Amino acid sequence: MVDSASTHRIATISVHAGNGIDRETGAIRRPLVMANSYALPADPSELNWSNTDQLFYARNSNANQLYLQSKLAALEGAADAVVMATGVAALHGMFFTLLNTGDHIVCSDVTYLAVYRLLTELLPTKYGISTTLVDSSDPDAVRDAIRPETKLVHIETPANPTTQLTDIEAVADIAHRAGALLSVDSTFATPILQRPLNLGADLVVHSLTKYINGHGDAMGGSVAGSTELIDRIRNECLVNVGGAISPFNAWLIMRGSVTLPMRMRQHCKNALHIARFLEGHPAVAYVRYPGLPTHPQHSLANRQLNGGFGGMLAFGLCGDADAHNRFVADLRIITSAVSLGHDESLIVYVAGNDERAHLYPEPFRKWGHLRFSAGIEDPHDLIDDLSQALAKTQPPTTQ
Repeated sequence: MVDSASTHRIATISVHAGNGIDRETGAIRRPLVMANSYALPADPSELNWSNTDQLFYARNSNANQLYLQSKLAALEGAADAVVMATGVAALHGMFFTLLNTGDHIVCSDVTYLAVYRLLTELLPTKYGISTTLVDSSDPDAVRDAIRPETKLVHIETPANPTTQLTDIEAVADIAHRAGALLSVDSTFATPILQRPLNLGADLVVHSLTKYINGHGDAMGGSVAGSTELIDRIRNECLVNVGGAISPFNAWLIMRGSVTLPMRMRQHCKNALHIARFLEGHPAVAYVRYPGLPTHPQHSLANRQLNGGFGGMLAFGLCGDADAHNRFVADLRIITSAVSLGHDESLIVYVAGNDERAHLYPEPFRKWGHLRFSAGIEDPHDLIDDLSQALAKTQPPTTQ
């Protein structure tokens, strides 16, 4: 059995962890179990109605959820994992469980938008939990933001959308010296490129909707870590708040995760080709990709990311919002849509007046940014598509 204690390599874990032979049918692949209730024991009087290990009600746990949790724990090298309906549900569940009124969080200043709103609007207003946003790529800034009431340091690396990186090992040491926990949103990197728990983090969060599913057809989120922490999150937020994932979504994500190592190789290869092409194009104002030597944390990327630099990049054109929108409209293969980590390449334009723009690097504020999720298509076709759209965007040269 391949599990979280496995010494097998990541590609083998991706295929085998959480899988097994179905006892009823002999199927060698875990079946989809579309049930919200399971048979109770003959005498249920001793049953713990909040139990998540024994199957009896799908809000607590369903069979496909349990299989997926086993796979994710193995991929992260974690003792346990909990799966919820979305990545935001997983993040909310973690914050809700670990923090109480009067507690303080130190968080990366650039994160997924829902995290920004949770920490700067909802948690302070509803629960009296305060947050200090810092440039977490600077360990000194993290250290200076710590207070006696700091219970959690939360970082996103690489960060959405700027691809900023944070030194997980350094920040873990700072958090632990202060008696705080460290959680890492590792969605952009996946367990293939980065395993935060091995670098000292206490918890690692993923939007399973993105790379781990990989096919743009299911939603889910996960938190992995120690048994003690995951049990708390599972009991407080899955059972009592109801962030349950559907069996079908868990089954789809389980299926998609099998090819994660192969897909990530192609995502990384394509993104690096595209980043190099864009960096040399006269119509492009800037490119941010950890694999480029011009990236501010390129040396950290070489040290912290294993086997590639990810499939996400950001860039801006030498033009206004209309020019960016015309460029996107002229793309023929690359799809204008939100989300990321799909098999197809996706792009979205965000203007420089975004509500978090004041936290972004100066080029993002000046030009806005195009967040590009490199798919697994042939990289030459993607570059041809970008090239033809850029040619239409550039103003004609006067002779």
